[in-house]
Amino acid sequence: MISIKRKSVGDFIGEIVIYLVLTILAIVMVVPFIYVIASSFATDTEIQTSPIFLIPKEPTVAAYKTVFGPTMKHTVVRSLVVSVLVTVFGTITNLFFTATMAYALSKSDLPGKKFFLNLVLFTMVFGGGMSPTFLLVKSLGLYDTYAALVLPGAISAYNMLIVRNFFMDLPRELNEAASIDGCSEIGIFVKIALPLSLPCLATFGLMYGVGHWNNYFGALLYLEDQAKYPFQLVLRNIVMQTAETTTSANQELPEDSLKMAVIVIGTVPILCVYPFLQKYFAAGVMVGAVKG
Repeated sequence: MISIKRKSVGDFIGEIVIYLVLTILAIVMVVPFIYVIASSFATDTEIQTSPIFLIPKEPTVAAYKTVFGPTMKHTVVRSLVVSVLVTVFGTITNLFFTATMAYALSKSDLPGKKFFLNLVLFTMVFGGGMSPTFLLVKSLGLYDTYAALVLPGAISAYNMLIVRNFFMDLPRELNEAASIDGCSEIGIFVKIALPLSLPCLATFGLMYGVGHWNNYFGALLYLEDQAKYPFQLVLRNIVMQTAETTTSANQELPEDSLKMAVIVIGTVPILCVYPFLQKYFAAGVMVGAVKG
């Protein structure tokens, strides 16, 4: 007979406490986001008079009409295309350099391995700062180019070290078997290491992608041509009512709801991508984080 173990009173109370804490955390995280969405469809008067609400009393799309109206539509659509391209190519660049460098440094027989590893660790402790980085970007001829949004942060030392630890955890027997079959080092990397590291790379790909999508400060520093502005910088300028995106002086802008609409527009694309990577994110977020 199969014996069924009954839960003790302590286990039952513990489960209740856990579910209660998780429920409170979920409410704390979800309610503010619902409030932001509701505020984007509310009037400024309601936002200023009501402390918090989840459904607007007088729904309006005035804020979204301002963003996607005739005056701003062309600028917003163009900047959206720029942000998508920068996010896609930037993430691919990040993953390429992260994976290749991590795989090379995971090899125990790499000449000068300790020297290169120490260089990576050095960058995690010391940095040049904003002004030297700007001067370097300008001296390399990257100023006012999309490359300035990608190359200065092409690789994260911290992420690279975690991916390196993942590659170090892969069974050596796989590499040895592939070598016996005549597979080159590049072939082993492409056919064995990369497929096995998909959860790990998908996790960091999501992090890199979110970073590129939300980055407006880099564009503010390195881009001079407003036609090259990414989505986040244009939305920031809408809120700040710059000369490029401000409507006529006689038209009153829905300032508070406009800010909320900007948050929603900037967040929704990443929320649409996350469900496709969530299964990899859960499996890969702790990969390589234990082994030194």
